[in-house]
Amino acid sequence: MAYKLRSFTYTNPMKEPRLEKVVVNIGVGEAGEKLLKAEKVLGMVTGAKPVRTVAKKAEREWAIRRGSPIGCKVTLRGEAAEKFLKKALDVRNNQVPWFNFDDEGNLNFGVTDYTDFEGMKYDPDIGIFGMNITAVINRPGDRVRRRRLKTGKVGPAHRMGLDESVAWMAKKFDAKVVE
Repeated sequence: MAYKLRSFTYTNPMKEPRLEKVVVNIGVGEAGEKLLKAEKVLGMVTGAKPVRTVAKKAEREWAIRRGSPIGCKVTLRGEAAEKFLKKALDVRNNQVPWFNFDDEGNLNFGVTDYTDFEGMKYDPDIGIFGMNITAVINRPGDRVRRRRLKTGKVGPAHRMGLDESVAWMAKKFDAKVVE
């Protein structure tokens, strides 16, 4: 069943939604050979160099110390982000559940296997790795609330919402948002 889309028209160019960035993340939970393989997978899939992520706090049960590398991520912006998001949506047959969008209009979904991407082949030396994909959708001027100097407020009329983000994804990427 398809999500009921609302239509939005924009007369002001500052109101037009845009894709700010796409973050692709693989969490492995440990350093070592497994993390190196995950970095290789991210590099192959995105075409960009991954950055390691570190643990923010210690978890005694999992033998994770604070500051130890536990995953990797790649941040894509601009045209590279749009290309990758189209490829990732193709893996999901251009269908995304509406609950994968948050209240601020960002999209989060997972891909269970990197070999689902076009042109990727299974490598027995690497194994199987899934990844989380986050697409940040906002409007021009949203940086005002995140910048370090002279932080300001963004009014409710300028903030992105769930319905607006869903409609923009359906229009821009031909994604079918399902319930």
